[in-house]
Amino acid sequence: MSDQIPLSSDASAVEPELDAARRDHTHEVAPDLAYRRLGIVNVVFVGPAGAGDREWVLIDAGLAGTAGLIRSAAEARFGEASRPAAIVMTHGHFDHVGALEQLAGEWDVPVYAHPLEHPYLNGSAAYPPADPGVGGGLMARLSRLYPTRPVDVGARLAALPEDGSVPFLPGWRWIHTPGHSVGHVSLWREEDRALIVGDAFCTTGQESAYDVAVQQPQMHGPPMYFTIDWDAAEASVRKLAALEPYLALTFHGQPMRGAEMRDALHRLAAGFRTVAVPEKGRYVDAPRRASDGSAYETP
Repeated sequence: MSDQIPLSSDASAVEPELDAARRDHTHEVAPDLAYRRLGIVNVVFVGPAGAGDREWVLIDAGLAGTAGLIRSAAEARFGEASRPAAIVMTHGHFDHVGALEQLAGEWDVPVYAHPLEHPYLNGSAAYPPADPGVGGGLMARLSRLYPTRPVDVGARLAALPEDGSVPFLPGWRWIHTPGHSVGHVSLWREEDRALIVGDAFCTTGQESAYDVAVQQPQMHGPPMYFTIDWDAAEASVRKLAALEPYLALTFHGQPMRGAEMRDALHRLAAGFRTVAVPEKGRYVDAPRRASDGSAYETP
């Protein structure tokens, strides 16, 4: 089994001139879209540089201990003491909620997520345990140590609107992309065909410490060690490939754009069972789902 789809060195995959680090330590991939890498994960800022207080949105909240880095990047990009209008969560795994409680409190902002993800964000349920036996890399082997307990931002938590709109982000809509988690969402903007993927797929081999460090662009399924429903994960990748995105901004790996990216994404969707799903694993034959409650553990 191969677990990645490499891309050539063609610059259409990643355009460094549009992904150069700014003085605020973000990488701008569109005039109103930037990300900052925080170790093993990215966070995304939606809003043009210089946008004022409550005129931008943060997508996900990184690792524990990174609140200061997120805050400093936000202040450099949007202005001193500038706060987002909201924090939108793709899902609630530990590397996406590490600074959530602190930042949501300091900024006094609402937190939006899919209702199926709420138990992990209001303190009522933990994630199923990781599967350290899949993927074969150091990051996967270490996953038995990754936290699965919930955070609690219940007082600020709200459901993403049923009509698919994203609060405070006109032109964007959310798409339910379960599999990696039951309430996972990705964000899509039709106007420029921009896709904020979350962890529905990655552009690095997240199971491998070497791949995470080097960040060589490659199309890859969701992080294996936390994916609990492979049938749903496959359907989600197919759904996103059908959008024919121009830009894909993932939370693990570099952004990719253009025809080569789309070709690799279609190959991932078509060959998902071979290139993304582990041959054996805790959740390969026994998926965890919201419908029967098996996706929610006692915290």
